[in-house]
Amino acid sequence: MADPTTMTSTSQRDEVLEASAAFAAAIDERDWASLRSLVVPEVQAYGARGADDVLARMQHHLGGVGQTQHLMGNHRVTLGMESADVLSYGRVLHLGTGPMEGTSYECLGEYTDTWVRTAEGWLLSKRWFEITIEIGDRGVLRPAD
Repeated sequence: MADPTTMTSTSQRDEVLEASAAFAAAIDERDWASLRSLVVPEVQAYGARGADDVLARMQHHLGGVGQTQHLMGNHRVTLGMESADVLSYGRVLHLGTGPMEGTSYECLGEYTDTWVRTAEGWLLSKRWFEITIEIGDRGVLRPAD
C-alpha cells in the first residue's frame, strides 16, 4: 500500500480546482497580474470579452470595494480531452468602504466555468455567475474614487 504522505500525484480535476481557487484568491487580493495569467486572451466572463475588457470590468466593480471573500464549493467537474466544465456554488461577500463604509453586499449562486488546458496550465476561457440570492446593498460594488 502506498504511503499517502509521500504521494505527489495530482489529478486533472485537482489541477482545475486549484486554478479555480487561485482565481478566487487573486480576486480577493486584487492581484490583476495573477488574474491575467489565469485566463486565455479571448476569455468571456462577467459580461465582457477579452482579457483586457474582463479585467477592466472586474476593476470597475471592485475598485471601490473593501475586503471580499469568494467561497466556492460543491464542485462538479466534467473533464474533456483539453477542457473542463466546472459548476460550483459561490458565496461572495463584499464589504463597503469610503462612502459605503459599514455596508455589505453578498451574493450566492452558481458559477459555470470552462477551463482549457494549455502549456501554462489550466486557464479560464468562459465564466457565468448565476446569482440566486442577494443580501445587502449592491451599491457596495463601485469603482475607486
